[in-house]
Order: sequence, then C-alpha cells, then structure tokens
Amino acid sequence: MFFLFQYVAYYSAGKDIRIYGQKETVLEEYSSILDGERKAWRKMEKNQFANTNINSVISIFISLLIYLFVGFKALAGAFLVGNIIKYAGSIEKFISGFSSFMNGFTELRSNNVCLKAYFDFMEIPDNLYQGTLTTEKRADNEYEFEFRSVSFKYPGSETYALKNFNLKLNIGRKMAVVGMNGSGKTTMIKLLCRLYDPTEGEITLNGIDIKKYDYNEYLALFSVVFQDFKLFSFSLGQNVAANVNIDRARAQRCLEMAGLKEMPMGLDTPLYKDFEEDGVEISGGEAQKIALARALYKDAPFIVLDEPTAALDPVAEFEIYSKLNGIAGDKTAIYISHRLSSCRFCDDIAVFHEGELIQRGSHDTLLADSGGKYHELWNTQARYYKE
Repeated sequence: MFFLFQYVAYYSAGKDIRIYGQKETVLEEYSSILDGERKAWRKMEKNQFANTNINSVISIFISLLIYLFVGFKALAGAFLVGNIIKYAGSIEKFISGFSSFMNGFTELRSNNVCLKAYFDFMEIPDNLYQGTLTTEKRADNEYEFEFRSVSFKYPGSETYALKNFNLKLNIGRKMAVVGMNGSGKTTMIKLLCRLYDPTEGEITLNGIDIKKYDYNEYLALFSVVFQDFKLFSFSLGQNVAANVNIDRARAQRCLEMAGLKEMPMGLDTPLYKDFEEDGVEISGGEAQKIALARALYKDAPFIVLDEPTAALDPVAEFEIYSKLNGIAGDKTAIYISHRLSSCRFCDDIAVFHEGELIQRGSHDTLLADSGGKYHELWNTQARYYKE
C-alpha cells in the first residue's frame, strides 16, 4: 500500500520516478509484495466466505422454524389475524438483528489475522525508564548537562556509536559540534533528548541522572531541529506552533528571525497540496527555515540545531549565523554542522571522531593545532575556496 498510495503520491517522488524511470520498478515491487501476501488474503477471503455462508444458512433455518411455528398456531386457531401480523413483524426484527450480529461476527473472524498483528505490536514492552522527578523551573535557565563515561550501541548493532564519551555543556554558551559522517554527533543529541538511553554510563541534569526526571517535563527543556525533520500538510502557522492554537505575533516573529519571506496568505498559507488545491510546495531551504522557526517558537532553554543550514544558500546561511546570538538569546545552543565556517560564530567547538570526543576549544585554539582533526577538516574545506 505504501508504494501505491503514498510513495507515488509524494510530490518530491514524482521527479525521481520520471527522471530515473521508476514506474516499472514501483509496479514490480508492488506486484511482488502482493504475491507474497496473497496467501494471507486468500485465507481471509476463505474465512469470510465460509462464515457468510454459515450465517445465511443459520438465518434461513431459524426463520423457517419460527414461521412454521406461527403458521401452525394460526391454523390451529391459537392466534388471531392481528396477532399473526404482530408476530410476523417481530420475526422480521429478530431476523434483521440476528443477521447484523452474525455479519459483525463474520467480519471479526475474517480480520483475526490483522488483529493478531495489531495486538502483537501493542504488546511490545516499553523499556524506557519512567522517572517521576519534576524539572526545576528556573528563570535564569541555569541547567547543566553532563555526559559521564557514556557509551552507546544502536539496537541490533555490535559497534559503538559513542564510546566512553564525556562532555559538560556550558550553560548559556553556543557550542558547535563537528566531525565526519558517522562520528557520533547526532547520536549524542538523541541520547541527550532521551530518544535512547545510554548502553553504559549516565547523563545528568544538574547532577541528577536524566532518567529520573518525568519524561514529558524533561523533553520540554529542548527545542530540536533534526536533519530529518517533518513538516505537515497544515497551515504555515500550525507548523510553526505545532498546534492548532497559534500565538500569531509570536509565530510571525519566529519566522522573521528564521529568515523566511512572506508567504502568499501569511500564517494561513497551507503547506503542500495534500488537502488544499492552493497549497504551497516549499523548497528545501524554506522548509528548513520553518523548522527553525518551530524550534524558536517553543522557546525552550536548550536549543539543538542539527545541520540547520544544509539546504540554505550561502547568503541565507550567513544571515542565520550572523543573527545567531539574537536567535538563541540566553539559551544554551548546540549546532551540528559540516560547514566549518559556522564554527566561528560559536564560543566552543567539540570535535568528534569515530564515536569519541577528540578535541574541544575555540576556533583559533583548535586551528592552531596543526596536527589536530579540526585543522585537517578546516583546511580541507578552505582549500577549495582558495583554489
């Protein structure tokens, strides 16, 4: 169903399907999946057919018995003519109700296969530790996070994404996190936001293991823009507020801070054409600015931006980073980026490599270390601009 009703319907998928001639591939994939599921469908159809036939036979048999009973009574003079009409109406009501009951039972039996899959899914245990402590509401946003000898493996993997990781986040400062792909940058953010719990070690907030805090209250501390963020086919304002109730002035202010130009219908502009014919198909850069505005709208004390300018042009990127201090304000901010030019706007830089923190310091300090990883990455990128 994904290929037939979702992938093919995606606006973005249309270009790939045409350019790379994916029509036959999609149809073949759909057909092969359908062939594999055919046994299950046949079993459901067989059960439904059998149950429907049984239902019909039982209904006819019961109707026949009752009508025979009433007919014989009438012939024997036990019922008056008016009573025969009354009993016939009652029989009709009974047969109708009985048929509805049997039809419902038939559908239930036919869907047992699907229900089993549903119940199996619902019975998957939730292994996430549920804390009860409330997160302290601080006017000064003085929250201190610390990774203490944290190691982590993704489920089903034998390789550590992070190994013996230690880091203290300086409150109110701007930190850039850099490193090659797969070095553990995004994994660190996922652990910090409790999308996963560490395999080893602990992460603390103001000296207390974050697992001990109420999960929802803890998440309220973060505004995050992940690489694979999601916008919805609702209005622009609802996407920014992540809610149907919008503080319009606040939403507009956040969009301006994120650098998004005025949309045709302002905050009421529908995104995409799934539900509205006049919906706007936005570019990757515009989507990234909306996601950034959503993070600002939440106004959490801790803001995390994972590749926040990857889809932006150089001018828009410069505008975002030149307004960095104004955007983040007194919040603690982490910026994950492969564009090292962004690091110059941050107070602190953490360099990751193969799941470990190998360097930390200011841009000038790290660049002065000619044998360090940061120096290598910076000059690798700078060389292309110089040439």
